[in-house]
Amino acid sequence: MDIYIFFQLIIVSIAATSAMTLFSYAASASFRELYKEPVLLTFMLTRLNIELPAKSKATLAWLLHYFIGFLFVLAYHLLWIKNILPVSFLSAFLLGFISGIIGILGWMIMFKMSNHQPPIDFKGYYFQLLLAHIIFGLVATATYSLSSTFLILTKAYVTV
Repeated sequence: MDIYIFFQLIIVSIAATSAMTLFSYAASASFRELYKEPVLLTFMLTRLNIELPAKSKATLAWLLHYFIGFLFVLAYHLLWIKNILPVSFLSAFLLGFISGIIGILGWMIMFKMSNHQPPIDFKGYYFQLLLAHIIFGLVATATYSLSSTFLILTKAYVTV
């Protein structure tokens, strides 16, 4: 992987994770529930007895959230460059849906591991999490597609 693709994947993951997070924050406000992944990750870090100041835990939670987004985008990229899936609306939806299932299973495991049962509507949280990941997949695919065009042009005219 060259530096151009690495930066492309960083940009794609920031865009997709930000869109997903914005959706989760909007759903949280609309339904007056705690559906904010970074906030729940902060609680999770506290429950796992990670000794850090509160502000550092919150920062670490955000970094973890975006790092996980990067890992999903990296997986998408590998599926696309190996021609396992096309860069299309249908594959974007499918990848988002599968990512949502993985996200739901991940949160179930984390809640179980930490013995943390936040006062949230779990069915509502998992449903919005699935929708948030579908948004993630759609934004990741659109941003990847657009940035691929930019990347082709950059590689053709810029040398490092």
